Amino acid sequence: MVDVLVPLEQEGTEAVVSSWLRRIGDLVQENDPLLELETDKVSVEVPAPTSGRVAEILIEAGQKAVPGSVLARIEAADAAPAHDTAAPDAAEDTPAVQPARRDMSSWHSPAVRKALAETGVDPQALQGSGRDGRLTRADVDAAAARLQDEPPAAPVPVPAAGPQLAGRSVAHDAMRLAIARNMLKSVTEAPQVTAVFEADFSAIMAHRNRHKAAFAADGIPLSYTAYIVLAAARAMRSVPQVNSRRHPDRLEIFDQVNIGIGTALGDKGLVVPVIRDVQDLSLRGVAARLQDVTQRARDNRLTPADMRDGTFTISNHGVSGSLLAAPIIINQPQSAILGVGKLEKRVVVREVGGIDTIQIRPMAYVSLTIDHRVLDGHQTNGWLTAFVAALEGWQD
Repeated sequence: MVDVLVPLEQEGTEAVVSSWLRRIGDLVQENDPLLELETDKVSVEVPAPTSGRVAEILIEAGQKAVPGSVLARIEAADAAPAHDTAAPDAAEDTPAVQPARRDMSSWHSPAVRKALAETGVDPQALQGSGRDGRLTRADVDAAAARLQDEPPAAPVPVPAAGPQLAGRSVAHDAMRLAIARNMLKSVTEAPQVTAVFEADFSAIMAHRNRHKAAFAADGIPLSYTAYIVLAAARAMRSVPQVNSRRHPDRLEIFDQVNIGIGTALGDKGLVVPVIRDVQDLSLRGVAARLQDVTQRARDNRLTPADMRDGTFTISNHGVSGSLLAAPIIINQPQSAILGVGKLEKRVVVREVGGIDTIQIRPMAYVSLTIDHRVLDGHQTNGWLTAFVAALEGWQD
Protein backbone atom coordinates (compact mmCIF):
# COMPACT_ATOMS: atom_id res chain seq x y z
CA MET A 1 0.00 0.00 0.00
CA VAL A 2 1.15 3.55 -0.75
CA ASP A 3 0.00 6.34 1.59
CA VAL A 4 -1.45 9.58 0.21
CA LEU A 5 -0.29 12.32 2.59
CA VAL A 6 -1.40 15.87 3.29
CA PRO A 7 1.39 18.02 1.78
CA LEU A 8 3.85 19.23 4.39
CA GLU A 9 3.89 22.64 2.70
CA GLN A 10 0.42 23.13 4.22
CA GLU A 11 2.16 23.49 7.59
CA GLY A 12 0.82 26.37 9.65
CA THR A 13 -2.43 26.53 7.70
CA GLU A 14 -5.58 24.64 8.62
CA ALA A 15 -6.75 22.50 5.72
CA VAL A 16 -10.08 20.78 5.06
CA VAL A 17 -10.82 18.06 2.52
CA SER A 18 -13.07 19.91 0.12
CA SER A 19 -14.04 16.97 -2.12
CA TRP A 20 -12.85 13.57 -3.29
CA LEU A 21 -12.39 13.22 -7.04
CA ARG A 22 -11.96 9.41 -6.86
CA ARG A 23 -13.78 6.72 -4.85
CA ILE A 24 -12.70 3.46 -3.25
CA GLY A 25 -12.00 0.90 -5.97
CA ASP A 26 -11.23 3.47 -8.68
CA LEU A 27 -8.14 2.94 -10.82
CA VAL A 28 -5.78 5.91 -10.95
CA GLN A 29 -2.58 6.80 -12.74
CA GLU A 30 0.36 8.48 -11.03
CA ASN A 31 -0.24 12.26 -10.69
CA ASP A 32 -3.97 11.93 -11.38
CA PRO A 33 -5.87 14.38 -9.12
CA LEU A 34 -7.35 12.47 -6.15
CA LEU A 35 -8.95 15.15 -4.02
CA GLU A 36 -9.12 18.86 -3.32
CA LEU A 37 -7.82 20.47 -0.12
CA GLU A 38 -9.14 23.87 0.85
CA THR A 39 -7.62 26.29 3.36
CA ASP A 40 -8.60 29.78 4.38
CA LYS A 41 -6.26 30.96 1.61
CA VAL A 42 -6.19 28.60 -1.35
CA SER A 43 -7.56 25.41 -2.88
CA VAL A 44 -5.10 22.76 -4.08
CA GLU A 45 -5.39 19.36 -5.73
CA VAL A 46 -3.55 16.41 -4.21
CA PRO A 47 -2.28 14.00 -6.92
CA ALA A 48 -1.91 10.22 -6.72
CA PRO A 49 1.66 9.34 -5.69
CA THR A 50 1.54 6.09 -7.70
CA SER A 51 -0.58 4.17 -10.18
CA GLY A 52 -2.99 1.62 -8.79
CA ARG A 53 -6.38 1.27 -7.13
CA VAL A 54 -7.83 3.42 -4.33
CA ALA A 55 -8.02 1.00 -1.39
CA GLU A 56 -8.93 3.26 1.55
CA ILE A 57 -10.15 6.79 2.18
CA LEU A 58 -9.24 7.84 5.71
CA ILE A 59 -10.27 11.51 5.81
CA GLU A 60 -13.71 12.29 4.47
CA ALA A 61 -14.89 15.47 2.73
CA GLY A 62 -15.42 18.25 5.26
CA GLN A 63 -12.89 16.90 7.76
CA LYS A 64 -9.69 18.63 8.81
CA ALA A 65 -6.40 17.43 7.34
CA VAL A 66 -3.23 17.94 9.38
CA PRO A 67 0.06 18.27 7.40
CA GLY A 68 1.66 14.83 7.04
CA SER A 69 -1.47 12.85 7.95
CA VAL A 70 -2.68 9.99 5.74
CA LEU A 71 -5.56 10.93 3.46
CA ALA A 72 -5.93 7.61 1.65
CA ARG A 73 -4.08 4.48 0.63
CA ILE A 74 -3.49 3.22 -2.89
CA GLU A 75 -2.84 -0.40 -3.75
CA ALA A 76 0.01 0.00 -6.19
CA ALA A 77 -0.50 -1.51 -9.62
CA ASP A 78 2.65 -3.63 -9.43
CA ALA A 79 1.71 -4.88 -5.96
CA ALA A 80 -1.61 -6.44 -6.94
CA PRO A 81 -1.68 -7.50 -10.61
CA ALA A 82 -4.73 -9.65 -10.02
CA HIS A 83 -6.87 -6.55 -9.69
CA ASP A 84 -6.08 -5.51 -13.24
CA THR A 85 -7.94 -8.56 -14.61
CA ALA A 86 -10.62 -8.93 -11.98
CA ALA A 87 -14.22 -8.62 -13.07
CA PRO A 88 -16.33 -5.77 -11.68
CA ASP A 89 -18.27 -8.21 -9.46
CA ALA A 90 -15.06 -9.52 -7.94
CA ALA A 91 -13.90 -6.00 -7.15
CA GLU A 92 -17.14 -5.37 -5.31
CA ASP A 93 -16.42 -8.36 -3.05
CA THR A 94 -13.13 -6.91 -1.76
CA PRO A 95 -13.15 -5.51 1.78
CA ALA A 96 -12.06 -2.08 0.54
CA VAL A 97 -15.36 -1.57 -1.28
CA GLN A 98 -17.65 -2.89 1.45
CA PRO A 99 -18.05 0.46 3.26
CA ALA A 100 -19.58 1.97 0.11
CA ARG A 101 -22.61 -0.33 0.54
CA ARG A 102 -23.13 0.23 4.28
CA ASP A 103 -25.41 2.80 5.85
CA MET A 104 -22.89 4.98 7.67
CA SER A 105 -25.18 7.99 8.20
CA SER A 106 -25.16 7.52 11.99
CA TRP A 107 -21.35 7.06 12.21
CA HIS A 108 -19.45 10.21 13.15
CA SER A 109 -15.74 10.87 12.83
CA PRO A 110 -13.81 12.22 15.86
CA ALA A 111 -13.83 15.71 14.33
CA VAL A 112 -17.61 15.62 13.87
CA ARG A 113 -18.17 14.23 17.40
CA LYS A 114 -16.04 17.06 18.81
CA ALA A 115 -17.98 19.65 16.80
CA LEU A 116 -21.32 18.21 17.95
CA ALA A 117 -20.18 18.35 21.58
CA GLU A 118 -18.97 21.95 21.25
CA THR A 119 -22.01 23.31 19.43
CA GLY A 120 -24.83 21.23 20.89
CA VAL A 121 -26.24 20.58 17.42
CA ASP A 122 -28.61 17.60 17.22
CA PRO A 123 -27.16 15.20 14.62
CA GLN A 124 -30.56 13.60 14.07
CA ALA A 125 -31.81 16.90 12.67
CA LEU A 126 -29.10 17.11 10.02
CA GLN A 127 -28.76 15.59 6.57
CA GLY A 128 -25.16 14.51 6.02
CA SER A 129 -23.43 15.62 2.82
CA GLY A 130 -20.53 13.18 3.14
CA ARG A 131 -20.12 9.78 1.54
CA ASP A 132 -22.89 7.33 2.45
CA GLY A 133 -24.81 10.13 4.15
CA ARG A 134 -22.19 10.80 6.81
CA LEU A 135 -22.12 14.11 8.64
CA THR A 136 -19.08 16.28 7.90
CA ARG A 137 -17.53 19.03 10.01
CA ALA A 138 -18.82 21.54 7.46
CA ASP A 139 -22.40 20.23 8.00
CA VAL A 140 -22.11 20.79 11.75
CA ASP A 141 -20.47 24.22 11.40
CA ALA A 142 -23.18 25.38 9.00
CA ALA A 143 -25.93 24.13 11.34
CA ALA A 144 -24.29 25.86 14.32
CA ALA A 145 -24.11 29.13 12.36
CA ARG A 146 -27.81 28.87 11.55
CA LEU A 147 -28.64 28.29 15.21
CA GLN A 148 -26.69 31.38 16.24
CA ASP A 149 -28.77 33.47 13.86
CA GLU A 150 -32.05 32.10 15.25
CA PRO A 151 -33.68 34.10 18.06
CA PRO A 152 -34.16 32.27 21.40
CA ALA A 153 -37.48 30.60 21.95
CA ALA A 154 -39.91 32.82 23.85
CA PRO A 155 -43.63 32.64 24.60
CA VAL A 156 -44.56 35.39 22.18
CA PRO A 157 -47.90 35.66 20.41
CA VAL A 158 -48.05 34.02 17.03
CA PRO A 159 -48.31 36.79 14.43
CA ALA A 160 -51.01 36.73 11.87
CA ALA A 161 -50.11 35.06 8.63
CA GLY A 162 -48.50 37.49 6.24
CA PRO A 163 -46.32 37.56 3.20
CA GLN A 164 -43.20 35.42 3.50
CA LEU A 165 -39.76 36.94 2.95
CA ALA A 166 -38.26 35.72 -0.29
CA GLY A 167 -34.63 34.63 -0.22
CA ARG A 168 -32.28 31.71 -0.09
CA SER A 169 -29.89 30.10 2.37
CA VAL A 170 -26.22 29.79 1.40
CA ALA A 171 -24.02 27.52 3.50
CA HIS A 172 -20.62 28.87 4.49
CA ASP A 173 -17.82 27.28 2.48
CA ALA A 174 -14.58 26.08 4.05
CA MET A 175 -12.70 29.30 3.19
CA ARG A 176 -15.34 31.53 4.80
CA LEU A 177 -15.45 29.39 7.96
CA ALA A 178 -11.65 29.43 8.22
CA ILE A 179 -11.56 33.21 7.75
CA ALA A 180 -14.12 33.59 10.53
CA ARG A 181 -12.01 31.46 12.89
CA ASN A 182 -8.88 33.47 12.07
CA MET A 183 -10.66 36.79 12.59
CA LEU A 184 -11.96 35.74 15.98
CA LYS A 185 -8.57 34.34 16.99
CA SER A 186 -6.82 37.61 16.11
CA VAL A 187 -9.10 39.95 18.06
CA THR A 188 -9.27 37.50 20.98
CA GLU A 189 -5.51 37.02 21.37
CA ALA A 190 -4.02 40.40 20.45
CA PRO A 191 -4.89 43.72 22.13
CA GLN A 192 -5.01 45.99 19.11
CA VAL A 193 -4.60 49.76 18.67
CA THR A 194 -4.99 51.75 15.46
CA ALA A 195 -3.35 55.08 14.58
CA VAL A 196 -4.48 57.12 11.57
CA PHE A 197 -2.39 59.61 9.54
CA GLU A 198 -3.06 61.48 6.32
CA ALA A 199 -0.72 61.24 3.33
CA ASP A 200 -0.26 63.65 0.43
CA PHE A 201 0.20 61.69 -2.81
CA SER A 202 1.28 64.69 -4.94
CA ALA A 203 4.89 63.49 -5.30
CA ILE A 204 3.76 59.93 -6.03
CA MET A 205 1.23 61.07 -8.60
CA ALA A 206 3.79 63.24 -10.39
CA HIS A 207 6.36 60.42 -10.43
CA ARG A 208 3.81 57.92 -11.72
CA ASN A 209 2.71 60.27 -14.51
CA ARG A 210 6.34 60.60 -15.64
CA HIS A 211 7.14 56.86 -15.63
CA LYS A 212 3.94 54.83 -16.17
CA ALA A 213 4.30 54.85 -19.97
CA ALA A 214 7.81 53.37 -19.76
CA PHE A 215 6.60 50.69 -17.35
CA ALA A 216 3.62 49.89 -19.58
CA ALA A 217 5.95 49.47 -22.56
CA ASP A 218 7.53 46.59 -20.65
CA GLY A 219 4.11 45.12 -19.81
CA ILE A 220 4.22 46.27 -16.16
CA PRO A 221 1.36 48.38 -14.79
CA LEU A 222 2.60 51.03 -12.35
CA SER A 223 -0.03 51.21 -9.62
CA TYR A 224 -0.10 53.31 -6.46
CA THR A 225 0.05 50.06 -4.50
CA ALA A 226 3.61 49.48 -5.75
CA TYR A 227 4.67 52.80 -4.19
CA ILE A 228 2.87 51.91 -0.96
CA VAL A 229 4.62 48.54 -0.72
CA LEU A 230 8.07 50.05 -1.25
CA ALA A 231 7.40 52.95 1.15
CA ALA A 232 6.33 50.44 3.82
CA ALA A 233 9.61 48.56 3.43
CA ARG A 234 11.57 51.81 3.77
CA ALA A 235 9.67 52.73 6.94
CA MET A 236 10.87 49.46 8.53
CA ARG A 237 14.33 51.02 8.75
CA SER A 238 12.99 53.53 11.29
CA VAL A 239 10.96 51.07 13.40
CA PRO A 240 12.13 47.50 12.64
CA GLN A 241 9.93 46.11 15.44
CA VAL A 242 6.94 46.53 13.12
CA ASN A 243 8.44 43.82 10.91
CA SER A 244 8.35 41.15 13.60
CA ARG A 245 6.68 38.10 15.06
CA ARG A 246 5.80 37.70 18.70
CA HIS A 247 6.68 34.57 20.65
CA PRO A 248 5.72 33.97 24.28
CA ASP A 249 9.32 34.57 25.46
CA ARG A 250 10.78 36.87 22.80
CA LEU A 251 10.26 39.12 19.77
CA GLU A 252 11.61 37.87 16.44
CA ILE A 253 12.59 40.87 14.27
CA PHE A 254 13.18 40.03 10.61
CA ASP A 255 15.78 41.38 8.22
CA GLN A 256 13.62 40.31 5.27
CA VAL A 257 10.57 42.43 4.55
CA ASN A 258 7.99 40.02 3.09
CA ILE A 259 4.80 41.98 2.50
CA GLY A 260 1.42 40.30 2.05
CA ILE A 261 -1.11 42.09 -0.16
CA GLY A 262 -4.77 41.58 0.72
CA THR A 263 -6.49 40.61 -2.55
CA ALA A 264 -10.28 40.39 -2.72
CA LEU A 265 -11.86 37.47 -4.58
CA GLY A 266 -15.36 38.85 -4.76
CA ASP A 267 -17.88 36.79 -2.80
CA LYS A 268 -15.28 34.06 -2.20
CA GLY A 269 -13.40 36.10 0.42
CA LEU A 270 -9.79 37.20 0.12
CA VAL A 271 -6.27 35.86 -0.03
CA VAL A 272 -2.93 37.41 0.96
CA PRO A 273 -0.15 36.58 -1.51
CA VAL A 274 3.32 37.60 -0.33
CA ILE A 275 5.97 39.69 -2.12
CA ARG A 276 9.29 38.57 -0.67
CA ASP A 277 12.46 40.58 0.03
CA VAL A 278 10.89 43.93 -0.74
CA GLN A 279 13.83 45.64 1.00
CA ASP A 280 16.02 44.59 -1.95
CA LEU A 281 13.61 45.50 -4.76
CA SER A 282 13.31 48.57 -6.97
CA LEU A 283 9.97 50.16 -7.81
CA ARG A 284 10.01 48.25 -11.10
CA GLY A 285 10.67 44.97 -9.26
CA VAL A 286 7.83 45.57 -6.82
CA ALA A 287 5.41 46.50 -9.62
CA ALA A 288 6.28 43.37 -11.61
CA ARG A 289 5.86 41.02 -8.67
CA LEU A 290 2.66 42.77 -7.61
CA GLN A 291 1.17 42.24 -11.06
CA ASP A 292 2.16 38.56 -11.00
CA VAL A 293 0.74 37.60 -7.60
CA THR A 294 -2.48 39.59 -7.84
CA GLN A 295 -3.27 38.19 -11.29
CA ARG A 296 -2.61 34.62 -10.19
CA ALA A 297 -4.75 35.22 -7.11
CA ARG A 298 -7.72 36.31 -9.21
CA ASP A 299 -7.17 33.35 -11.56
CA ASN A 300 -7.12 30.95 -8.56
CA ARG A 301 -3.59 29.87 -9.47
CA LEU A 302 -1.83 30.64 -6.19
CA THR A 303 -0.01 27.89 -4.35
CA PRO A 304 0.46 27.61 -0.57
CA ALA A 305 4.08 28.70 -1.05
CA ASP A 306 2.84 32.03 -2.47
CA MET A 307 1.27 32.91 0.89
CA ARG A 308 3.90 31.71 3.33
CA ASP A 309 6.49 33.64 5.35
CA GLY A 310 4.79 37.05 5.34
CA THR A 311 6.16 39.50 7.92
CA PHE A 312 3.78 42.43 7.32
CA THR A 313 0.43 42.93 5.57
CA ILE A 314 -1.14 45.77 3.57
CA SER A 315 -4.87 46.19 3.04
CA ASN A 316 -5.42 48.75 0.27
CA HIS A 317 -9.14 48.99 0.86
CA GLY A 318 -9.30 52.37 -0.87
CA VAL A 319 -9.32 50.66 -4.27
CA SER A 320 -12.93 49.66 -3.56
CA GLY A 321 -13.95 53.16 -2.43
CA SER A 322 -13.42 53.13 1.33
CA LEU A 323 -12.12 56.39 2.81
CA LEU A 324 -11.21 54.88 6.17
CA ALA A 325 -11.66 51.26 7.20
CA ALA A 326 -8.79 50.65 9.59
CA PRO A 327 -8.19 46.87 9.45
CA ILE A 328 -8.26 45.57 13.02
CA ILE A 329 -7.41 42.02 12.08
CA ILE A 330 -3.67 41.44 12.27
CA ASN A 331 -2.49 38.51 10.17
CA GLN A 332 -1.23 36.50 13.14
CA PRO A 333 1.51 35.99 14.16
CA GLN A 334 2.56 39.26 12.51
CA SER A 335 2.72 42.39 14.65
CA ALA A 336 0.99 45.01 12.46
CA ILE A 337 -1.14 45.69 9.40
CA LEU A 338 -1.33 48.81 7.22
CA GLY A 339 -4.63 50.14 5.86
CA VAL A 340 -4.76 52.61 2.96
CA GLY A 341 -7.95 54.48 2.14
CA LYS A 342 -9.29 55.99 -1.07
CA LEU A 343 -7.09 58.56 -2.83
CA GLU A 344 -9.13 61.72 -3.43
CA LYS A 345 -8.66 65.45 -3.88
CA ARG A 346 -9.08 67.45 -0.67
CA VAL A 347 -8.70 71.06 0.39
CA VAL A 348 -5.66 71.44 2.65
CA VAL A 349 -3.68 74.28 4.18
CA ARG A 350 -0.02 74.59 3.16
CA GLU A 351 2.44 77.24 4.21
CA VAL A 352 4.16 78.99 1.29
CA GLY A 353 6.75 81.66 2.03
CA GLY A 354 5.51 82.00 5.58
CA ILE A 355 1.90 82.47 4.48
CA ASP A 356 -0.88 79.91 4.90
CA THR A 357 -2.44 78.97 1.57
CA ILE A 358 -5.43 76.84 0.67
CA GLN A 359 -4.59 74.15 -1.88
CA ILE A 360 -6.19 71.11 -3.48
CA ARG A 361 -4.07 67.98 -3.02
CA PRO A 362 -4.52 64.21 -3.65
CA MET A 363 -4.84 62.84 -0.12
CA ALA A 364 -5.50 59.47 1.53
CA TYR A 365 -5.92 58.25 5.10
CA VAL A 366 -3.38 55.63 6.15
CA SER A 367 -3.71 53.56 9.32
CA LEU A 368 -1.46 51.19 11.21
CA THR A 369 -3.03 48.63 13.51
CA ILE A 370 -0.56 47.11 15.93
CA ASP A 371 -0.44 44.27 18.43
CA HIS A 372 -0.11 46.26 21.67
CA ARG A 373 1.83 43.39 23.24
CA VAL A 374 4.62 44.16 20.75
CA LEU A 375 4.40 47.88 19.91
CA ASP A 376 3.39 51.08 21.68
CA GLY A 377 1.89 54.29 20.39
CA HIS A 378 5.28 56.00 20.10
CA GLN A 379 6.61 53.29 17.79
CA THR A 380 3.35 53.18 15.84
CA ASN A 381 3.39 56.91 15.18
CA GLY A 382 7.11 56.80 14.39
CA TRP A 383 6.53 54.15 11.72
CA LEU A 384 3.62 56.06 10.18
CA THR A 385 5.69 59.26 10.16
CA ALA A 386 8.46 57.50 8.23
CA PHE A 387 5.94 55.88 5.88
CA VAL A 388 4.21 59.17 5.05
CA ALA A 389 7.57 60.89 4.60
CA ALA A 390 8.62 58.21 2.10
CA LEU A 391 5.45 58.81 0.08
CA GLU A 392 5.47 62.60 0.23
CA GLY A 393 9.21 62.94 -0.47
CA TRP A 394 9.41 60.48 -3.36
CA GLN A 395 12.23 61.47 -5.69
CA ASP A 396 13.49 58.20 -7.29
